[in-house]
Amino acid sequence: MKKLIVNADDFGLHENINLGIIKGHTNGCITSTTIMAGAPAFAHAAALAADHRKLGIGVHLTLVGGSPAAEPQQISSLVDQDGMLCTKYPVFLKKFCSASIRLGDVHRELTAQVKKVLAAGIHVTHLDSHQHMHIVPGIIDVVIDIAREFSIPAIRIPAEPLLFFGGFRPSAGRIIGRSGLSVLASLARLKARRARLTVPDHFYGMLAGGSMEERFFLKIIDNLPDGTAEIMVHPGLDDAILNPVFAWDYHWQKELGAVTSPRVADCLKKRKIALVSFGSMNNR
Repeated sequence: MKKLIVNADDFGLHENINLGIIKGHTNGCITSTTIMAGAPAFAHAAALAADHRKLGIGVHLTLVGGSPAAEPQQISSLVDQDGMLCTKYPVFLKKFCSASIRLGDVHRELTAQVKKVLAAGIHVTHLDSHQHMHIVPGIIDVVIDIAREFSIPAIRIPAEPLLFFGGFRPSAGRIIGRSGLSVLASLARLKARRARLTVPDHFYGMLAGGSMEERFFLKIIDNLPDGTAEIMVHPGLDDAILNPVFAWDYHWQKELGAVTSPRVADCLKKRKIALVSFGSMNNR
């Protein structure tokens, strides 16, 4: 049997992202999202979550970009002189690989993020992370410990099949990055399963991340293997508002169009693919 989680990242990052995710849930196939505790529109996202209880919500653990949830003096190796997290993941990874990041600080910050989400009245279904930092060796062990501590039963494993392109034409850099990430994610899967955490069997959305338009979404569905798969998406309401704020060259509206597409809904129905969330997957 084929089951599919459609997870929208970055809930809480911007009100137009929040509203796009909710529209993709109420009018489309989004079953799950992950909220960013330190993001500017966190309170807006938490209020929307309270009104949409069927939407599974995890924590989008954040070590790169934005404000920390912990007090900066408690996590000094993670923040700059202004008390902010590293702005870009290469900067963070350089510090991490040079042993300038203390894992104790990582644990304190990520714990504070989970506590903030729980304090907002949100039932946490799973953990993943901004820029997929949770699968970095060492950090994955911290994340598994936090999942156990708070009885969070599932975790994302962003291991996209290395030979899958789905009609998307990525740059060489993105292919190399996807390959390295998928290898690390496969190692993280072994640790997560040993810790008795639930993980989906398959993952898609890395190469086409930010560009998951309808035709690429349909390609994934057409090639979906048996088991439970996750597709990562990034929908939003208005590119003209979002693109000047986030220099990622994402196609927010096209991704929203994909998850609300009647063709996608029809394809899922014809192929008898069951839409599930991380929460319902844990109850199987």
